[in-house]
This record gives sequence, structure tokens and C-alpha cells, in this order.
Amino acid sequence: MSADSSPLAGNTPASYGTLTIETSLDPLSSSVSSVRLSGYCGSPWRVIGYHVVVWVMAGIPLLLFRWKPAWGVWLRLQPCNLARAETLVIEIRDKEDSSWQHYTVQVQTEAISEGSLELPPQAQAEDGRSQAAVGAVPEGAWKDTSPLHRREEAVSGQQQVLRYYLFQGQRYVWIETQQAFCQVSLLDHGRTCDDIHHSRSGLGLQDQTVRRTIYGPNVISVPVKSYPQLLLDEALNPYYGFQAFSIGLWLADHYYWYALCIFLISSVSICLSLYKTRKQSQTLRDMVKLSVQVCVCRPGGEKEWVDSSELVPGDCLMLPQEGGLMPCDAALVAGECMVNESSLTGESIPVLKTALLEGPVPYCPETHRRHTLFCGTLILQARAFVGPHVLAVVTRTGFCTAKGGLVSSILHPRPINFKFYKHSMKFVAALSVLALLGTIYSIFILHRNRVPVNEIVIRALDLVTVVVPPALPAAMTVCTLYAQSRLRSQGVFCIHPLRINLGGKLRLVCFDKVLEEGPAADSAFGTQVLAVMRPPVQEPQLQGMEEPPLPVSILGRFPFSSALQRMNVVVAWLGAAQPETYVKGSPELVASLCNPETVPPNFAQMLQNYTAAGYRVVALAGKPLPIAPSLEAAQQLTRDAVERELSLLGLLVMRNVLKPQTAPVIQALRKTCLRTVMVTGDNLQTAVTVAQSCGMVGTQERLVIVHATPPERGQPASLEFLPVESSVAVNGAKDSDQAASYIMEPDPRFSHLALSGFTFGVLMKHFPRLLPKVLVQGTVFARMAPEQKTQLVCELQKLQYCVGMCGDGANDCGALKAADVGISLSQAEASVVSPFTSSVASIECVPMVIREGRCSLDTSFSVFKYMALYSLTQFMSVLILYTINTNLGDMQFLVIDLVITTTVAVLMSRTGPALALGRARPPGALLSVPVLGSLLLQVVLVAGVQLGGYFLTVAQPWFVPLNRTLPAPDNLPNYENTVVFSVSSFQYLILAAAVSKGAPFRRPLYTNVPFLVALLLLGSILVGLLLAPGLLRGPLTLRNITDTCFKLLLLGLVAFNFVGAFMLESVLDQCLPACLRWLRPKRASKKRFKQLEQELAEQPWPPPTGPGR
Repeated sequence: MSADSSPLAGNTPASYGTLTIETSLDPLSSSVSSVRLSGYCGSPWRVIGYHVVVWVMAGIPLLLFRWKPAWGVWLRLQPCNLARAETLVIEIRDKEDSSWQHYTVQVQTEAISEGSLELPPQAQAEDGRSQAAVGAVPEGAWKDTSPLHRREEAVSGQQQVLRYYLFQGQRYVWIETQQAFCQVSLLDHGRTCDDIHHSRSGLGLQDQTVRRTIYGPNVISVPVKSYPQLLLDEALNPYYGFQAFSIGLWLADHYYWYALCIFLISSVSICLSLYKTRKQSQTLRDMVKLSVQVCVCRPGGEKEWVDSSELVPGDCLMLPQEGGLMPCDAALVAGECMVNESSLTGESIPVLKTALLEGPVPYCPETHRRHTLFCGTLILQARAFVGPHVLAVVTRTGFCTAKGGLVSSILHPRPINFKFYKHSMKFVAALSVLALLGTIYSIFILHRNRVPVNEIVIRALDLVTVVVPPALPAAMTVCTLYAQSRLRSQGVFCIHPLRINLGGKLRLVCFDKVLEEGPAADSAFGTQVLAVMRPPVQEPQLQGMEEPPLPVSILGRFPFSSALQRMNVVVAWLGAAQPETYVKGSPELVASLCNPETVPPNFAQMLQNYTAAGYRVVALAGKPLPIAPSLEAAQQLTRDAVERELSLLGLLVMRNVLKPQTAPVIQALRKTCLRTVMVTGDNLQTAVTVAQSCGMVGTQERLVIVHATPPERGQPASLEFLPVESSVAVNGAKDSDQAASYIMEPDPRFSHLALSGFTFGVLMKHFPRLLPKVLVQGTVFARMAPEQKTQLVCELQKLQYCVGMCGDGANDCGALKAADVGISLSQAEASVVSPFTSSVASIECVPMVIREGRCSLDTSFSVFKYMALYSLTQFMSVLILYTINTNLGDMQFLVIDLVITTTVAVLMSRTGPALALGRARPPGALLSVPVLGSLLLQVVLVAGVQLGGYFLTVAQPWFVPLNRTLPAPDNLPNYENTVVFSVSSFQYLILAAAVSKGAPFRRPLYTNVPFLVALLLLGSILVGLLLAPGLLRGPLTLRNITDTCFKLLLLGLVAFNFVGAFMLESVLDQCLPACLRWLRPKRASKKRFKQLEQELAEQPWPPPTGPGR
């Protein structure tokens, strides 16, 4: 959960302040791959020109600059060196997108008191990433330790002045010697564990004041805007700006009722949006707000109570024994704490935190998680053993903390790069072009009909509001809201609704949890201990039969580490002369720490037998320690001393039982051509057996273990491929019949690859060209560290997979946040760890999310098509009526837009997902031949039916032409308007039903009862309105048609439209794909993973031979 993964900006050219870099950032905080930072300063001539442009264009540029702030900066200010910049333009490009996002920030200055703060000797994180602010810095630029400010050379070039800027909560300060803005968290990079222990005495007031100025207050502030500010922001939104423009046109065109209704609806919508936005901001602010009084150490042994907002890195906290919420990130240097980290990880099991060991090792919060107290976590208990107090040294504050990083990801979510959303914007742009063409046509027609110029302008602009549907964003949002509601009812909570549609495009799902495992202190020892483990009280009938076990005291602990794959304890038995140590961990690793004489010769074979049978195996070792059985002596021990020359005690064998839902879910996913991948920390052989048991690897499918050897003793790195005999461990499944029932058809072209985290690391470093081939075929990734899980997800995304990740949120937070669809199995109602949280710890939620995603995506296509067809249908009606110098009436627009279209568009999204997953996936591209072909043919049918109704009307003997000398609505009612309105009203219902197909991604139409009732009810009303309008004829300005045969003829025309619309959709669905394949040969896919699959199909790799290198 790194919160400081931004690149650094420096080394700018002397004449210009723009930097371009290519860097890969931590996926936990961002998906950014490129950042550019440009500096700008004031220019009198540019400012004068800026104001002239604003005055000449009546202030319109101010609105434009509000939407695009960078444009205003480019016009008003001149480029300059970053050292002189007053305003910065930050350009960020997503790793999967080619477009740049622009942000503007102001450079602020603040006086700083005397003192010094040194940069670390290195600014490179352990994984090699540049851990600084926005931009790039030459390698090795931080080798020399340099003060942040001095009397001779201050930070900004002027004595005792700090230059900095704030971006997404993070603070970046200017380092004059490096000519770069540096994120404040970089100032503490490179600190060793020894350095942190040296801070136990605390900071002096002067140093604390200097650091507070540089680091800023220790607060995670969530801005809560006032209602006037929110109203201004909402009113200046382009969507509502278009609404205001439309309402003005309608008022000018005398459509008072329609304008009033739209105004009221928009007002209610704005008010609800303001209330919801402010309430969400207040809820988030209250959730993250933390202000408590804390006790800090001062030099000389003094104590001081301060507000937590005044904490800075380097302060030393005294933690109370009763615990409490942590207001910052801190390294524990004395004592132990039991901590609940569920607010960060979703894992409800408390975690034991022990004191950080001294040494020259660089301190890293992720590497030293077991010794780090994270902001926002709850300390349940704090206990001091060496010394009177539990001490923790502050390492990060504010948005640099783990909690700050999570809050920042909520306030500034990672952008979604989805083809559907991009194409929807392009389609709206195409509709705008169509509106322009219609405007030109209407100007020509209205001018020919001798309509006044002011009327022509109003009518021409009104056509734009007809073609571009203003309700499109709201209608698209309803689709995901319905899916979100259905998921919530099934125990799956989603905090990012837009990611539901991504679930419909998943190609690969990584699983961490598919198994379930089978089977306080006192003073009895007369000395201080960490804890006492007492045996359970024996039953009365068993007492006296055997000697009861004695209690044991715990003197020291080295908690489990994913990197070390082991843990150990130092214990003392009652009355023993010396303590003993016991180690538990990975069998291979524990055996390497033991005296070879204590390891049986058949150890490896025995381990192989157990793991091959699907058991989870843990090795146990121990030895006596030549020290006094006291807490003080045990606390002086190092881990190396404790874990040297151990005696192997045996193997702890645990049965791995597949969860009942695992195998059916895996098989259901594989049958729909969804790749399933196991990513676990278990032993490789155990993981392989479990993968075979649950069906990830079929009984007849080829499985190869990949083993990598790094370069050593002058030999290059090498790879070894070891085929595995197919077998299904009965231990993993409930019985052999269950195992036999999960059989997949083998694919001879591909192999399933299994590898360990060690091999994955060697591949990443020494075989980058072979890594994609391994990833395309990799099914089992065992002994994977948390950061390797994140790397795996990111590497799969580079191959253009849409990746899902399912885990418990404890040690796979990074992978869950990096995945396109992360599902956390947690008891929490909602978790910031991932977009989706399942309250039931079962992977059954995965197909559920995929089905909802496919349903939501398919529904989004249908709603988009319907809204486009609705606009084009009304566009055709208006063009026909414009041609004869009339238009639809005020109430007619109201009925079409609100009563018919809005009702139908909202209800058509209620159709639920299909009950079973299929192989097909909904299309992701909106601008495709099937979608555009459907729209084009439906528009042709709609125009043909409307024109047919118009010409049938004109041909009737009773027809009386309208008065063309009067403009609409003065020439209403008339026959032409009545027929066009009546026919088009049916068309809106027909189109809604035609695009609401069910299979294969949704349930049948009849299951959506409210939608079906609305169609039948509105259809009945329209039939009655055509045959016997009655009292509605006046308000709707309809001309009375007495010819019953003509009315029945119109109904026949509507029936023809109904049959034609459904036939078009059916023919396009069934015949168009085959026709396209016949007319156009299948092109090679642009997706990298598909290209690799094709390459492997033609030339299998690794070759189907025996073991080899």
C-alpha cells in the first residue's frame, strides 16, 4: 500500500519547463505510465491579451477555461523554468490509454525557520522504482546527502523560503540542489532500522517546527463543498449547460409547458445530486477524520501531549496499554501490539506487531509490515516488556500514510479505459455532425417557406436538442445501478459501479482462496513473560491417568514473514534452566536451517509424497538456547542466532479440503473459455495437486513445472521443464467420484505451466522475452509473495487480458486493486481494498459478478441504441414536419420525451442476467458493423413508415392541407402533425421492445414484468388515442380523423413496423456474423495474448518432450 509512488521532476532545460518521462508506477496508487510537468510564470502582455479575449467573447472563454483549466494557463502565462514557475501544468497518461489528462496547480511559498533536514543517501525503492515527485531525475543524482535548506542556500533559492505544491493530497517540495520537486515522503527514504531506533528520544521543538512546515499537518482532509459551491459546479457542468441552452430555445419557440417540465425535472435532479454528493463527502470525511491527543517523547526524557495533527515523521509516540486508533504510520521500536487492520485489508483476524529489530537494513513499511503500525488501524492491546513504555516512531503522516493512499484512491479513482465509453463519446460527436447537417437542411427549407430569420435561427438550433439526447448519461447510469442493486441483494457490494461492465469482458480470473483447512499472560512463572500458554482443563475421568502437560511461557517472538516463509518463538518451561526455540515454516526452508544430521535421508521423498497427495505440509524444528530463561535475555537474541543449527522435529501435515463450491465454479468458468489461474503462497506440489483436484488442470491435460536457476558461479540463468504425470488427488476432492466428474476436454496445443514465486522472479529479471509465453500458459503460481501477485496481475494486463482477482484482501491487496475486477472475500459490508466485496467467503461470487457484468454491458448497448434511435426517430419526425412548415406541439414533445421514452428507458434496464454463463461475450465496441448496421436499418424502416403514413394521409379524399403561411404551433392541429405524431409514438415502444432481446446475456423479455406492463399499457393508450382520442385531443392538439378504415390502415402500418423491427434484429443477430466472415476473412487479433496463443498453436512451447532445459 505504497502511498508515495509518484515520479520526480527535475533537470529541466534552462529555457523551458516541460519534462517527458516514461515510468511505471505502483498499481496500488495509480495506473499512470507517463507524466509531464510544465512550469509557467506571469507575462504582462499575455495577461492583457487574455482579458481582451475574455471581454470580446462576452466571458464565454471563462466557462471553457473552467472545463479545461490548462487552456487558460497556456493563454495567460508563459512557459518558464521550474525554478521560477508560479503555476504548474501536470499531464498524466494512463498506461492503457493514449490521451493525456491535464491538471493545474499553484506553487505556494512558506517561510521556514532555522534548521536542517537531510535527504537520504538514496532515492530508489527496493524494487528499483523512482520514489519521488512528478517528473524524472538522472540516476545517481541523490548519492550525495544534501540539506533541504541552509542559511547559504535555501530551498527556493531565497533564504528560509519553502516552495511546494499540493496535488491529490500529496505535498511536493522544491529541492534547489536537484532542481526538482520532491514528494515529502522521499525525504525519509533510505532510513535504516538503526536510524529509526535512534529517534526513540524524540524531536526537539525546533526540529519539530521545521518538519511541520515541510511535511504539513498530519490530516487526511476530504473537501466538503458548500451547497452554493456545489450548485455552481453542477450548473456549469456541460450537461446542465446544454439543458439550460435547450430550455431557452424552447421558451423562445413557445414550448412553455415542455420547458417548464424539463426545468422542474432538472432542478429536482440537481438538488438530489447536490444532497447525495455532499452527504457522501461528509460521510467520507467523518470516516477518515481522526484527531486525538497523543503523548510524544522529547529529548531529555520529557513527555508532551499534542494533537495528532501536529505529528511529523521522526516523532516518538508513547502508546497507551488500552490501545486506540493510530493517527499515522509508525514503526514499533519497543513493546508489542495486537492490531485490527480490517479497515485497510478487510482481514478481521487481529495481527501481532512486534518491535523492529536494529540493524543497517533500510526500513520499508511493506517489508517490515510486522513491525509497522498503519494509520487508521485499531490497536487492541499494547504491552511493554523492555522498558516502561510501548514506543513507536512516526514514519509517515497525512496522505503519505497507507490510509491516506486509500482515501486518495477513492477521491481520485483510477480512470477506466473501456472501448465502449470511448465509442459512446465518438457516437455522440457523430450525432452532433448529423445535427449540423439537419440544421443546414432546416435553414434551407424554412428559408424557402419564407419563415422570419429569428424563427429560422430558433428552429435550426432546436434541431440540435432533438438529435443529441440530453438524457443519455442518466439512462446509461441506470443500467449499472440496477446491476449494483442486484449484486447487493446477493451479498456482493460494489463501490465502483462503472467496473461492473468490465466484469462482462473478463478473460482471466486469478484465485487465491479455494481451500479450507482441516483439523493470556499471568505471573505463575515469577518473572515477566510475553504470554503463557496453558493446556486445557482435563475432564474428571481422565485425571490421574497420565501426567498433565505443563504450561509454557513465551519469552520472544519473530512473527511469520512472507519473504522468509517462517516464524519462531522462544519459550521456557516451568522450572527449566534454559529456554528453547521452536521454528515453523516452509519445509524446504526450515530443513535448510537444520543440522543435516537431524534431517532424515528420505525427507525430500516423504515431503514429495505428502504434497503430491494434496496435503499442506509445515516443518517444525527447535533447539535449546544457552541463555537464562528471562525476558531480558530473550529480547537480546537476533533472528539469525535463533534459527542457526536447529534440530528437525518433524512435519505437520494438514489436509487441504476443497470448498464444496470450488470445483463446480472452476468448471463452469473453464467451460465458458474463461482462464482460471491459481495464485497462492502454498507449496508448489500442493498447489499443483489442488489445481488438478478442482479441475483447473484436467486429468488428460499436459502439466509442466517450470524451474528457473539464477546466474551463479559464472553460469548463466537457466530454465528447466519437468512434465508432471496426470493424477487427481482424492484428498483434494470429497471422493474419487467427485474428482472423476470434473473432466475437461484436453487441448493438445497448449500446456499448463506451474511455477513458484522464485522462478517467476528469475523470469522477470533474466527471461523477459519468454515471460509472455509462460503467462499465456501459466495455471499455477505457488509460493508467491504479495508484491509478486501484484506484478503477475500487471504483467497479464500488459498482454491485454481483462483480469479478475479473487482473494481475501489480507496479503493480496495490491493484486485486488491492480486487477480490472477485484473481488475481496470479506465479512465487511464494503471494503476500500477492491471494487467488489463479497460478504460470503465463497468464489461463487465470481460467476455472479461476470453474469451481472455481461448483463449490464449488454443492457448498456441496448439502452444506448434505444436512446440513439429515439433521437433519430424524433429527428425524422421534425424534419418531415419542418418541410411543410409545421412541428410537433408542446404537449406532444412532453408525452414523447417523458411519458413514453423516459418510462421505457428506465424500465428496460431491469431485466436480470442469464441464469448460466455462456461462451459468448458481449461486444465491447460500439462502433461496429452489427451495431451501426442495426441503427441504420432501423432508421430507414422508421423513416419509411413515417413517410408512408404521411403520403397515405395526403392521398385521402378528406385531407385538408395545413396553412403554410402560419408557423408552428399556430397552424396546429393539422392532419400531417396528427399522423406523424401517432405513428412515431408507436415506434418508440416498438424500438424499445426490439432492442431488449434476452439471450444469451439476459433473461427473456417477459421476466421484466414492469417493463412489459409499461409497454402494454402505453401501447393500449396509444391505440385508444388513435381510434378515439376523446378528451386528450385538445391538450395534444390532434386533428380529429373520422375515417375508421384509415385509422385501421395506420395500425396495420404500425404492425408492419413492429414485425419489420424484430425481423431486422433477428436477421442481424443470426445472419450478419456469418455474412461478415464470408465477405471479410478473419483478421489477426490485435490483442497480444491472442497473438501468442496463435503462435503457440502453430509451434508448441515448451516442446512436448521429457525433462529438458
